[in-house]
Amino acid sequence: MYSSPAGIAPAVRRFGPSLLRLAAGVTVLWFLGRRLGAAPFADGLRAITWPGVAVAVTLTALTTLCSAWRWRVVARALGTDIGLAGATGAYYRSLFLNSVLPCGIVGDVHRAVTQGRRAGDVGQGLRAVGWERLCGQVVQAVVTAVVLLTVPSPVRPALPYVLAGLAGLAAWAALVVAIAARRGRSRPARAVRTVAADLRRGLLAGGVWPRLTLASGLVIAGHTATFVVAARIAGCTAPLGELVALLMVIQLAAAIPLNVGGWGPREGAAAWAFAAAGLGAAHGVEVSTLYAVLMLIAVIPGAGLLLTDAARRRRGREQLREPDGGPPAGPSAGRPAREIELVGYVDQLARR
Repeated sequence: MYSSPAGIAPAVRRFGPSLLRLAAGVTVLWFLGRRLGAAPFADGLRAITWPGVAVAVTLTALTTLCSAWRWRVVARALGTDIGLAGATGAYYRSLFLNSVLPCGIVGDVHRAVTQGRRAGDVGQGLRAVGWERLCGQVVQAVVTAVVLLTVPSPVRPALPYVLAGLAGLAAWAALVVAIAARRGRSRPARAVRTVAADLRRGLLAGGVWPRLTLASGLVIAGHTATFVVAARIAGCTAPLGELVALLMVIQLAAAIPLNVGGWGPREGAAAWAFAAAGLGAAHGVEVSTLYAVLMLIAVIPGAGLLLTDAARRRRGREQLREPDGGPPAGPSAGRPAREIELVGYVDQLARR
Protein backbone atom coordinates (compact mmCIF):
# COMPACT_ATOMS: atom_id res chain seq x y z
CA MET A 1 0.00 0.00 0.00
CA TYR A 2 1.29 3.46 -0.87
CA SER A 3 2.11 5.76 2.06
CA SER A 4 1.91 9.48 1.54
CA PRO A 5 4.69 11.80 2.74
CA ALA A 6 2.26 13.15 5.32
CA GLY A 7 1.91 9.66 6.76
CA ILE A 8 5.63 8.98 6.67
CA ALA A 9 6.62 12.12 8.55
CA PRO A 10 4.98 11.15 11.88
CA ALA A 11 6.58 7.72 11.69
CA VAL A 12 9.99 9.29 11.11
CA ARG A 13 9.51 11.61 14.08
CA ARG A 14 8.31 8.70 16.24
CA PHE A 15 11.07 6.23 15.46
CA GLY A 16 13.90 8.68 14.69
CA PRO A 17 15.07 9.10 18.32
CA SER A 18 14.86 5.34 18.93
CA LEU A 19 16.97 4.67 15.84
CA LEU A 20 19.54 7.23 17.00
CA ARG A 21 19.76 5.57 20.42
CA LEU A 22 20.10 2.17 18.80
CA ALA A 23 22.79 3.47 16.46
CA ALA A 24 24.73 4.93 19.40
CA GLY A 25 24.76 1.60 21.25
CA VAL A 26 25.70 -0.34 18.13
CA THR A 27 28.52 2.12 17.42
CA VAL A 28 30.04 1.60 20.86
CA LEU A 29 29.88 -2.18 20.50
CA TRP A 30 31.31 -2.01 16.98
CA PHE A 31 34.21 0.13 18.19
CA LEU A 32 34.98 -2.28 21.05
CA GLY A 33 34.79 -5.25 18.71
CA ARG A 34 37.10 -3.49 16.28
CA ARG A 35 39.68 -2.67 18.95
CA LEU A 36 39.45 -5.73 21.20
CA GLY A 37 37.89 -8.42 19.02
CA ALA A 38 35.21 -10.88 20.07
CA ALA A 39 37.40 -12.68 22.62
CA PRO A 40 36.40 -10.55 25.68
CA PHE A 41 32.70 -11.16 24.99
CA ALA A 42 33.28 -14.89 24.49
CA ASP A 43 35.38 -15.07 27.68
CA GLY A 44 32.55 -13.43 29.62
CA LEU A 45 30.09 -16.05 28.37
CA ARG A 46 32.46 -18.91 29.21
CA ALA A 47 32.96 -17.58 32.74
CA ILE A 48 29.35 -18.25 33.78
CA THR A 49 29.05 -20.58 36.77
CA TRP A 50 26.05 -22.01 38.56
CA PRO A 51 27.05 -20.46 41.92
CA GLY A 52 27.31 -17.10 40.16
CA VAL A 53 23.85 -17.58 38.66
CA ALA A 54 22.41 -18.46 42.07
CA VAL A 55 23.93 -15.35 43.68
CA ALA A 56 22.72 -13.12 40.83
CA VAL A 57 19.18 -14.50 41.01
CA THR A 58 19.06 -13.99 44.79
CA LEU A 59 20.48 -10.47 44.72
CA THR A 60 18.26 -9.48 41.80
CA ALA A 61 15.18 -10.70 43.66
CA LEU A 62 16.11 -8.47 46.60
CA THR A 63 16.93 -5.44 44.45
CA THR A 64 13.73 -5.89 42.43
CA LEU A 65 11.73 -5.95 45.65
CA CYS A 66 13.44 -2.73 46.78
CA SER A 67 12.84 -1.13 43.36
CA ALA A 68 9.17 -2.08 43.53
CA TRP A 69 8.98 -0.56 47.01
CA ARG A 70 10.53 2.67 45.68
CA TRP A 71 7.97 2.76 42.86
CA ARG A 72 5.16 2.16 45.33
CA VAL A 73 6.36 5.06 47.52
CA VAL A 74 6.42 7.39 44.50
CA ALA A 75 2.99 6.25 43.28
CA ARG A 76 1.46 6.76 46.71
CA ALA A 77 2.99 10.22 46.92
CA LEU A 78 1.26 11.04 43.63
CA GLY A 79 -2.07 9.64 44.79
CA THR A 80 -2.10 6.05 43.47
CA ASP A 81 -1.75 2.90 45.54
CA ILE A 82 0.09 -0.14 44.17
CA GLY A 83 0.33 -3.46 45.98
CA LEU A 84 3.90 -4.56 46.66
CA ALA A 85 3.39 -7.98 45.08
CA GLY A 86 1.88 -6.49 41.92
CA ALA A 87 4.61 -3.84 41.76
CA THR A 88 7.31 -6.50 42.06
CA GLY A 89 5.82 -8.55 39.24
CA ALA A 90 5.50 -5.46 37.04
CA TYR A 91 9.10 -4.55 37.78
CA TYR A 92 10.30 -8.01 36.76
CA ARG A 93 8.44 -7.58 33.46
CA SER A 94 10.04 -4.19 32.84
CA LEU A 95 13.53 -5.43 33.71
CA PHE A 96 13.23 -8.28 31.23
CA LEU A 97 11.93 -6.02 28.46
CA ASN A 98 14.68 -3.48 29.16
CA SER A 99 17.24 -6.29 28.86
CA VAL A 100 16.09 -7.63 25.50
CA LEU A 101 14.75 -4.56 23.66
CA PRO A 102 16.65 -1.51 22.39
CA CYS A 103 17.07 1.74 24.34
CA GLY A 104 16.59 0.16 27.78
CA ILE A 105 13.35 2.03 28.57
CA VAL A 106 10.63 0.08 26.74
CA GLY A 107 9.98 -2.02 29.83
CA ASP A 108 9.50 1.11 31.94
CA VAL A 109 7.01 2.50 29.41
CA HIS A 110 5.13 -0.81 29.48
CA ARG A 111 5.08 -0.74 33.28
CA ALA A 112 3.91 2.87 33.39
CA VAL A 113 1.14 2.49 30.82
CA THR A 114 -0.14 -0.77 32.29
CA GLN A 115 -0.34 0.66 35.81
CA GLY A 116 -1.82 3.90 34.51
CA ARG A 117 -4.58 1.98 32.73
CA ARG A 118 -5.41 0.10 35.90
CA ALA A 119 -5.50 3.32 37.93
CA GLY A 120 -7.50 5.17 35.27
CA ASP A 121 -4.79 7.80 34.65
CA VAL A 122 -2.03 6.91 32.19
CA GLY A 123 -0.41 10.32 32.61
CA GLN A 124 0.00 9.78 36.33
CA GLY A 125 1.37 6.29 35.69
CA LEU A 126 4.00 7.70 33.35
CA ARG A 127 4.94 10.39 35.88
CA ALA A 128 5.25 7.85 38.70
CA VAL A 129 7.64 5.63 36.74
CA GLY A 130 9.57 8.64 35.46
CA TRP A 131 10.07 10.02 38.96
CA GLU A 132 10.96 6.59 40.32
CA ARG A 133 13.68 6.09 37.72
CA LEU A 134 14.96 9.65 38.13
CA CYS A 135 15.19 9.31 41.92
CA GLY A 136 17.21 6.14 41.53
CA GLN A 137 19.62 7.73 39.06
CA VAL A 138 20.08 10.85 41.20
CA VAL A 139 20.95 8.76 44.24
CA GLN A 140 23.25 6.65 42.04
CA ALA A 141 25.07 9.79 40.87
CA VAL A 142 25.39 11.14 44.42
CA VAL A 143 26.73 7.84 45.75
CA THR A 144 29.17 7.60 42.84
CA ALA A 145 30.43 11.13 43.53
CA VAL A 146 30.91 10.33 47.22
CA VAL A 147 32.80 7.12 46.41
CA LEU A 148 35.07 8.88 43.93
CA LEU A 149 35.77 11.65 46.45
CA THR A 150 36.59 9.33 49.33
CA VAL A 151 38.17 6.25 47.75
CA PRO A 152 41.50 6.59 45.91
CA SER A 153 40.78 5.36 42.42
CA PRO A 154 42.22 5.66 38.91
CA VAL A 155 38.75 6.59 37.61
CA ARG A 156 38.58 9.77 39.69
CA PRO A 157 38.92 11.85 36.47
CA ALA A 158 35.29 10.90 35.83
CA LEU A 159 34.23 12.88 38.92
CA PRO A 160 33.84 16.25 37.12
CA TYR A 161 31.34 14.67 34.71
CA VAL A 162 29.32 13.23 37.58
CA LEU A 163 29.31 16.57 39.41
CA ALA A 164 28.36 18.36 36.19
CA GLY A 165 25.39 16.04 35.81
CA LEU A 166 24.26 16.71 39.37
CA ALA A 167 24.68 20.46 38.82
CA GLY A 168 22.57 20.18 35.69
CA LEU A 169 19.80 18.45 37.62
CA ALA A 170 19.92 21.14 40.31
CA ALA A 171 19.72 23.87 37.65
CA TRP A 172 16.79 22.07 36.03
CA ALA A 173 14.95 21.92 39.38
CA ALA A 174 15.56 25.64 39.97
CA LEU A 175 14.24 26.44 36.49
CA VAL A 176 11.12 24.38 37.12
CA VAL A 177 10.44 26.27 40.35
CA ALA A 178 11.01 29.63 38.63
CA ILE A 179 8.69 28.84 35.73
CA ALA A 180 6.05 27.36 38.02
CA ALA A 181 5.94 30.63 39.92
CA ARG A 182 4.78 32.37 36.74
CA ARG A 183 1.25 31.99 35.45
CA GLY A 184 0.56 30.65 31.99
CA ARG A 185 -1.91 28.48 30.13
CA SER A 186 0.40 26.95 27.55
CA ARG A 187 1.07 23.23 27.58
CA PRO A 188 4.73 23.64 28.70
CA ALA A 189 3.64 25.92 31.54
CA ARG A 190 1.03 23.40 32.70
CA ALA A 191 3.60 20.60 32.50
CA VAL A 192 6.07 22.57 34.61
CA ARG A 193 3.41 23.30 37.21
CA THR A 194 2.56 19.59 37.35
CA VAL A 195 6.22 18.72 37.93
CA ALA A 196 6.49 21.38 40.64
CA ALA A 197 3.33 20.08 42.32
CA ASP A 198 4.68 16.52 42.25
CA LEU A 199 7.86 17.70 43.95
CA ARG A 200 6.26 20.02 46.47
CA ARG A 201 3.23 17.99 47.57
CA GLY A 202 4.60 14.51 46.94
CA LEU A 203 8.24 13.59 46.53
CA LEU A 204 9.73 16.23 48.83
CA ALA A 205 7.11 15.76 51.54
CA GLY A 206 8.28 14.57 54.91
CA GLY A 207 8.79 10.83 55.09
CA VAL A 208 8.79 10.30 51.31
CA TRP A 209 12.29 11.26 50.22
CA PRO A 210 14.06 9.37 53.07
CA ARG A 211 12.31 6.17 51.97
CA LEU A 212 13.20 6.83 48.35
CA THR A 213 16.82 7.36 49.33
CA LEU A 214 16.90 4.19 51.42
CA ALA A 215 15.31 2.08 48.70
CA SER A 216 17.68 3.49 46.07
CA GLY A 217 20.67 2.83 48.31
CA LEU A 218 19.63 -0.80 48.75
CA VAL A 219 19.17 -1.20 44.98
CA ILE A 220 22.63 0.27 44.32
CA ALA A 221 24.18 -2.02 46.93
CA GLY A 222 22.56 -5.07 45.37
CA HIS A 223 23.64 -4.25 41.83
CA THR A 224 27.16 -3.41 42.97
CA ALA A 225 27.40 -6.70 44.86
CA THR A 226 26.31 -8.57 41.73
CA PHE A 227 28.94 -6.73 39.72
CA VAL A 228 31.61 -7.57 42.31
CA VAL A 229 30.64 -11.24 42.11
CA ALA A 230 30.93 -11.12 38.32
CA ALA A 231 34.35 -9.47 38.56
CA ARG A 232 35.66 -12.05 41.01
CA ILE A 233 34.34 -14.94 38.90
CA ALA A 234 36.12 -13.40 35.89
CA GLY A 235 39.37 -13.42 37.87
CA CYS A 236 39.65 -9.73 38.80
CA THR A 237 41.96 -9.41 41.83
CA ALA A 238 41.76 -5.63 42.33
CA PRO A 239 41.24 -4.42 45.93
CA LEU A 240 37.58 -4.23 46.87
CA GLY A 241 37.52 -0.46 47.37
CA GLU A 242 39.11 0.23 44.00
CA LEU A 243 36.84 -2.32 42.32
CA VAL A 244 33.72 -0.73 43.81
CA ALA A 245 34.80 2.68 42.49
CA LEU A 246 35.23 1.21 39.01
CA LEU A 247 31.87 -0.51 39.12
CA MET A 248 30.03 2.59 40.34
CA VAL A 249 31.20 4.52 37.29
CA ILE A 250 30.21 1.63 35.01
CA GLN A 251 26.73 1.42 36.55
CA LEU A 252 26.21 5.13 36.11
CA ALA A 253 27.15 4.84 32.44
CA ALA A 254 24.78 1.88 32.07
CA ALA A 255 21.86 4.21 32.89
CA ILE A 256 22.44 6.16 29.65
CA PRO A 257 19.52 5.21 27.35
CA LEU A 258 21.75 4.83 24.27
CA ASN A 259 22.03 1.08 24.23
CA VAL A 260 20.91 -2.17 22.68
CA GLY A 261 19.10 -4.07 25.41
CA GLY A 262 21.48 -2.52 27.95
CA TRP A 263 24.60 -3.15 25.86
CA GLY A 264 26.81 -0.32 24.69
CA PRO A 265 27.70 2.47 27.14
CA ARG A 266 28.16 -0.07 29.94
CA GLU A 267 30.79 -2.03 28.00
CA GLY A 268 32.47 1.17 26.83
CA ALA A 269 32.70 2.50 30.38
CA ALA A 270 33.97 -0.88 31.61
CA ALA A 271 36.72 -0.91 28.98
CA TRP A 272 37.79 2.63 29.92
CA ALA A 273 37.61 2.09 33.70
CA PHE A 274 39.52 -1.19 33.73
CA ALA A 275 42.13 0.22 31.33
CA ALA A 276 42.58 3.26 33.60
CA ALA A 277 43.10 0.90 36.55
CA GLY A 278 45.73 -1.07 34.66
CA LEU A 279 43.52 -4.14 34.50
CA GLY A 280 43.06 -4.10 30.74
CA ALA A 281 40.17 -2.91 28.61
CA ALA A 282 39.48 -6.47 27.45
CA HIS A 283 39.10 -7.62 31.05
CA GLY A 284 36.59 -4.84 31.66
CA VAL A 285 34.49 -5.96 28.69
CA GLU A 286 34.68 -9.55 29.92
CA VAL A 287 33.42 -8.57 33.38
CA SER A 288 30.66 -6.42 31.91
CA THR A 289 29.57 -9.24 29.58
CA LEU A 290 29.44 -11.74 32.43
CA TYR A 291 27.43 -9.28 34.55
CA ALA A 292 25.00 -8.64 31.69
CA VAL A 293 24.37 -12.35 31.12
CA LEU A 294 23.93 -13.05 34.83
CA MET A 295 21.41 -10.21 35.05
CA LEU A 296 19.53 -11.46 31.98
CA ILE A 297 19.22 -14.91 33.56
CA ALA A 298 18.10 -13.34 36.83
CA VAL A 299 15.19 -11.44 35.22
CA ILE A 300 13.82 -14.41 33.25
CA PRO A 301 10.83 -14.58 35.66
CA GLY A 302 9.67 -11.41 33.90
CA ALA A 303 9.47 -13.35 30.64
CA GLY A 304 7.27 -15.96 32.30
CA LEU A 305 4.95 -13.24 33.63
CA LEU A 306 4.70 -11.66 30.17
CA LEU A 307 3.80 -15.00 28.60
CA THR A 308 1.17 -15.54 31.29
CA ASP A 309 -0.26 -12.09 30.59
CA ALA A 310 -0.43 -12.82 26.85
CA ALA A 311 -2.25 -16.12 27.45
CA ARG A 312 -4.70 -14.41 29.80
CA ARG A 313 -5.43 -11.66 27.27
CA ARG A 314 -6.01 -14.24 24.54
CA ARG A 315 -8.48 -16.13 26.70
CA GLY A 316 -10.20 -12.87 27.60
CA ARG A 317 -10.58 -11.87 23.95
CA GLU A 318 -12.08 -15.26 23.11
CA GLN A 319 -14.57 -15.00 25.96
CA LEU A 320 -15.55 -11.42 25.14
CA ARG A 321 -15.82 -11.88 21.36
CA GLU A 322 -19.29 -11.23 20.03
CA PRO A 323 -21.25 -14.21 18.63
CA ASP A 324 -21.28 -12.62 15.17
CA GLY A 325 -17.48 -12.48 15.13
CA GLY A 326 -17.32 -8.78 15.90
CA PRO A 327 -14.57 -7.11 17.90
CA PRO A 328 -14.34 -7.84 21.61
CA ALA A 329 -16.31 -5.55 23.88
CA GLY A 330 -13.54 -5.58 26.44
CA PRO A 331 -11.79 -3.04 28.62
CA SER A 332 -10.38 -1.16 25.63
CA ALA A 333 -13.85 0.13 24.72
CA GLY A 334 -14.02 3.83 25.41
CA ARG A 335 -10.26 4.30 25.86
CA PRO A 336 -8.55 7.17 24.05
CA ALA A 337 -7.12 6.11 20.70
CA ARG A 338 -3.66 7.46 21.57
CA GLU A 339 -3.54 5.29 24.72
CA ILE A 340 -4.66 2.16 22.85
CA GLU A 341 -2.04 2.80 20.16
CA LEU A 342 0.74 3.21 22.74
CA VAL A 343 -0.20 0.08 24.66
CA GLY A 344 -0.50 -1.92 21.44
CA TYR A 345 2.93 -0.72 20.28
CA VAL A 346 4.62 -1.72 23.53
CA ASP A 347 2.83 -5.09 23.63
CA GLN A 348 3.96 -5.72 20.06
CA LEU A 349 7.56 -5.05 21.05
CA ALA A 350 7.21 -7.36 24.05
CA ARG A 351 6.05 -10.23 21.84
CA ARG A 352 9.02 -9.97 19.44
